[in-house]
Amino acid sequence: MKDQNYAAMSEHAHVDGVYPFPAVMQTRTIETNSTSIHVRVGGHGPAVVMLHGFGTTGDMWGHLASALIEDHMIVALDLRGLGLSSKPDGGYDKKNQAADVVGVLDALGVRTAELVTHDIGIMVGFAVAATHPERVSRWVAIDAPLPGVGPWDQITQDPAMWHFGFGGRDMERLVAGRERIYLDRFWNELSRDRKRFDEAKRKHYAALYAQPGAMRAGFAQFRAFSQDATDNRTFLAQGKLQMPVLALGGEATFGPMMGAVMRCVADNVEDVIIPDCGHWITEEQPAATTKLVVDFLHRRVS
Repeated sequence: MKDQNYAAMSEHAHVDGVYPFPAVMQTRTIETNSTSIHVRVGGHGPAVVMLHGFGTTGDMWGHLASALIEDHMIVALDLRGLGLSSKPDGGYDKKNQAADVVGVLDALGVRTAELVTHDIGIMVGFAVAATHPERVSRWVAIDAPLPGVGPWDQITQDPAMWHFGFGGRDMERLVAGRERIYLDRFWNELSRDRKRFDEAKRKHYAALYAQPGAMRAGFAQFRAFSQDATDNRTFLAQGKLQMPVLALGGEATFGPMMGAVMRCVADNVEDVIIPDCGHWITEEQPAATTKLVVDFLHRRVS
């Protein structure tokens, strides 16, 4: 991407609210794998699939989509149960959600894609790459661990990770009508500067997570981690990934760990720590994050 476009993006790095997607992009609902996935799609060129995590939706990718739309096909979806995707009772293990993603690609006629993933999206992305390596040409993994991989056991013992086992009917009742209180904890504690996750963004995402079944689905993403860990160990037993991987981490959160985790699952890894940044990497440092991702995706194998 041209330098002047980076400069223009920097001018709008911290606008209030969710950064809009390019006007040429359209929304679709794709029925696949016994669920309905909400997808934003547009552009032409190599396909880039963008997978969000807990606390946001596919709406987080507006900056990156704007930077790539001129020469890429953008596919930004809401994970099963979150955003505007349907909220089935089950199927939240990441291997199954990988089948959701592959089903979306099939419906769009996309054979191979580059993955850009954050938080829970990393875990789904790894399952996509492990089960269908021939369909993933590059992978960007942003600020989250992988269940069962590397330092996972130590991570699960950290009291700060209490939410991994939080869920069930009583927990749903506790949070019902108080979704904003629950989400504020994550937005605040995982930020370098909580003001960067501004009030307009908080209202936007809190409303989406207040939809019927959304918090149940959010809890289910975490409660599937034990199955995900088992599946990931099976994937690893089949050998490491060979596609290029860029591991990005916020300086204040998983930054120092990202390269080590990704090197457990892939042979061709480069890692970058984004300074003055926490977990919400596209909200806290959107211009820096976008430049790193765009430069990585624009490299061509000779």
